[in-house]
Amino acid sequence: MRNEPSSAQPGRRLRLTRRGRLVLIVVSAVVVAAAAVLVPLLLPKETTEKKATLVVPEGWRASQVYGAVDKTLDVAPGTTRKAAGAAKLKLPADARGNPEGYLFPATYPVDSKTTPTTLLSYMVNTAGQRFGAMHISSGAQRSGVTAYQTVNIASIVQAEADTPQDMGKVARVIYNRLAEGMPLQMDSTLNYALNRSTLDTTASDIKLDSPYNSYERRGLPPTPIDNPGDEAMNAAVNPAPGRWLYFVTVAPGDTRFTASYEDHRRNVEEFNAKRRSAGNSG
Repeated sequence: MRNEPSSAQPGRRLRLTRRGRLVLIVVSAVVVAAAAVLVPLLLPKETTEKKATLVVPEGWRASQVYGAVDKTLDVAPGTTRKAAGAAKLKLPADARGNPEGYLFPATYPVDSKTTPTTLLSYMVNTAGQRFGAMHISSGAQRSGVTAYQTVNIASIVQAEADTPQDMGKVARVIYNRLAEGMPLQMDSTLNYALNRSTLDTTASDIKLDSPYNSYERRGLPPTPIDNPGDEAMNAAVNPAPGRWLYFVTVAPGDTRFTASYEDHRRNVEEFNAKRRSAGNSG
């Protein structure tokens, strides 16, 4: 299903969902976002070596994790990406060796003996423990999806939800659209394909020939689009009840969900008006 271009913004289409985005993390925000989970120390208890940590925030893509590991371990750029391809990570068969979605967001202690491979393995093993929990597998069965598809859905929820309180509703929109055979039309998947983060998606963008272009292709993207945390996973296995098919974040903290396309159009018009007003004032 396509939307007509907005007359106020030539060449752009009405937002069917909240724009996908990556949160730009500053150091203080990183600690708040990801410090909820502290992975057990990689160091022996008796060591006196000064500890360092790597914080992986919820919603980071694998490419961001690789770059952060390279920097933290002071290795050449690209080292961790290469290690991910060569390492025998304990990933589900559906992942086909791609750890996207399974680099679990947490605070990871490191020391001079830590390598990209050991650190990636720790992340994947932590994800395996978290995502292999009974409530996750039971929730996936209730929703009629596999565990890997649940992680995939959670990654979209992580990227699209404006607040943790919205996550269950975003998950419900995804399931409702899949049930209706509708394309997801999520900007977050398109942004992943284009390796960017933006609130603006143009008419030419949605013509991109990519399996991650959920405007053109039905169903879930072939892999998760980021690494979701516990809240997004819980939303994916326990979506809120509702008939919503559309949502748009009109302003921070004001995400509007609806089953009516006409209501959605009005919400989008209000969003566009606020964007124009903000642009003019700037």
